[in-house]
Amino acid sequence: MTSQQDPCQDAECHEKYFVDAQKPFSRFVETGRVAYISDGPNKGKLCTIVDVIDQTRALIDGPNSGVPRGQIRLNQLHLTKLCIKFPYTGATRVVRKAWNTAKVDEKWKQTLWSRKLESNKRRRELTDFDRFKLRRARQTRNKIRTLAYRVLKRKATKAGTLYGKKKVKKDKKDIKEKKDTKDKKATKDKKDTKEKKTPAASKPK
Repeated sequence: MTSQQDPCQDAECHEKYFVDAQKPFSRFVETGRVAYISDGPNKGKLCTIVDVIDQTRALIDGPNSGVPRGQIRLNQLHLTKLCIKFPYTGATRVVRKAWNTAKVDEKWKQTLWSRKLESNKRRRELTDFDRFKLRRARQTRNKIRTLAYRVLKRKATKAGTLYGKKKVKKDKKDIKEKKDTKDKKATKDKKDTKEKKTPAASKPK
């Protein structure tokens, strides 16, 4: 029975490889983890986990986002990639200081998650007239884009580069020589076929 080969020969690489293989996740329910509240009276706000009460509840605090200190179910939280450092079960003033030091609000606004939430919020707040203006703006944009595409396509067609590199035109002399060679070969084949079909003359007795 052959033993499994080690992908890393170096001891440091070996340890790093197996540690990474054992940790497929990077976001954990831990002290200092910033989370997004998806349900409840504080829906749509950020908070940080101060302590884990049990397997289904956690103690949270959001001094800068208006979330009071209290317990919440874990299925109401969406963990983010942001994490701040403060002592275990730190007071609200300690959490606020760590929050401001880590610049959580600025980092959150730069994430794609936050930008999508803002976009969805603006879309929900649109009036009928705003939706009409948006539709007209899209139509104008599509007309300009289609016109530019047709101009580029026409130029590429004339240049012969529509489907890739420009095809080099063959010389007329080379084409004529190839045609003559092909005709000679066809004539020769026809002559050989005719000779095969002609019966051989009988020998005199």
